[in-house]
Amino acid sequence: MRHLDQGIDRFQREAFPAKAGLFAHLATTHQPGTLFIGCSDARVIPELITQADPGELFVIRTAGNLVPAYAPGADGVAAGVEYAVAVLGVRDIVVCGHSACGAMTALAEGHDLSGAPAVADWLRHADAARARTGAATDGHGLAALVRENVAAQLANLATHPSVARALAEGGVRLHGWVFDIPTGTVEDLAAETRPALAA
Repeated sequence: MRHLDQGIDRFQREAFPAKAGLFAHLATTHQPGTLFIGCSDARVIPELITQADPGELFVIRTAGNLVPAYAPGADGVAAGVEYAVAVLGVRDIVVCGHSACGAMTALAEGHDLSGAPAVADWLRHADAARARTGAATDGHGLAALVRENVAAQLANLATHPSVARALAEGGVRLHGWVFDIPTGTVEDLAAETRPALAA
């Protein structure tokens, strides 16, 4: 924890003064243009990857960048999506997968998750992606699963009423990305996923 305390200290001394005007503006304004749905993985930092300033991204992070298909009832992911689209009026939604994803690796390699039943249950939201790839373990299986999972989560996202309305009205665009940790590159899958989801 000491390094986090030191980081806060550096932020207050060095980073904050350079952006004091921005933070003063953000104290009364919240208008992000993009909803970024990414993995909880500590190596995947949306603001770092996109070099976005505070206030530009509304971020939802889940294990495996999973977005459950819409279902009535209390759901933190659904509430975040609805708030970003219906209240904040974001114009773009990115679902970003990444290389070496622990969730996708567990599925691709058939890991025993009996000791983590909540994780096992959560990963069911990637069943469609897994079925489409066959979760092959030939070395390309994980990469294919990561990509298919992004497409599957975009499809799930489109089942949310606020997103479906915004898509129908042309008020939002969906984007699928894959971040490669060792190279820092971002592959844009939108050309493959957008036609089926947002004409």
